[in-house]
Order: sequence, then structure tokens, then C-alpha cells
Amino acid sequence: MGKKTEKTNVMRILDRCGVGYNSYDYSFTAALSGTEVAAALGKDPACTFKTLVTQGASKAYYVFMVPVADELDLKKAARAAGEKSIAMIKSKDLLPLTGYIHGGCSPIGMKKQFRTFIHETAARFDAILFSAGKIGYQVEMPLSGLQKVVPVTPADIIV
Repeated sequence: MGKKTEKTNVMRILDRCGVGYNSYDYSFTAALSGTEVAAALGKDPACTFKTLVTQGASKAYYVFMVPVADELDLKKAARAAGEKSIAMIKSKDLLPLTGYIHGGCSPIGMKKQFRTFIHETAARFDAILFSAGKIGYQVEMPLSGLQKVVPVTPADIIV
């Protein structure tokens, strides 16, 4: 835990941008869900975020980051994005669209940058954790650090 045993593409992008972060390797655990990952790392699930990819009624794609123990509210998400409706994309469409697989999706380093929203509670924490772009790896940094790399809009987006 906390060792920088492997650099992911996300970590290389953060290094290139000069953004400080901590990296965590939990690949040695059986953790699958976001709450299990937070527990394996000894972190608060409220500051550990999952990255969800959606498509609006306009066919535009959006990224939403929500605490791992919470659920994205699709109506609130649509309102935040200015869409009539929003739906989760199918798991099989994630890799071709983003370059990431389910369980290892990060808002940093996607094939194309989509409008990204994060639940407003992220601003309450000194640092947040999210996927480092590969299953078994997380990065931790202040929200302001993430915003230096990806334009992220805080919004009320959970149930």
C-alpha cells in the first residue's frame, strides 16, 4: 500500500503536468467494489470516488465522479449537464470510448476529454482518491490538483 510499484498512464500524465499525488497499489487484495477498495486502503469511502461514463439524450458523453458508496442520480446528472436525460453507457462500450475497462476507469487520460462532473462533497476533503486508470491502482490528490489536469465541475449528482 502506498508503494509506487508501477506507473500507470494517469500517473505519467500527472507527472508531466507537475501535479503532486500519492499512488496506492491494492492489486494484492481481493477488493472489487469501491467500498472494498477504500477499506483495503484504510481510506474513507466518502472521499474515494468512482468514475462513471454516461450518454445524454443529445448523444454527447459525460463523466461523473461520485463517492464509491453512493449512486449517481441520473435526473440530477442530466440537470447538471443541461440534458433532457442521461443514461449509463454499456460496459462493452467503455473501452472503445475511453480506453479504460470497467473497474479501472479514470477521468484522466481518456481517449477524448468529456465534460466531467464530481459530486460537490469532493471540495470538503483535503484529498480525494480515484482510479489511476488500471484495476488495482488508485491516486490521491486535492480536488484542485485534479482540476489542473481535467476541467471538473462540482455538482449535486447523487441520490
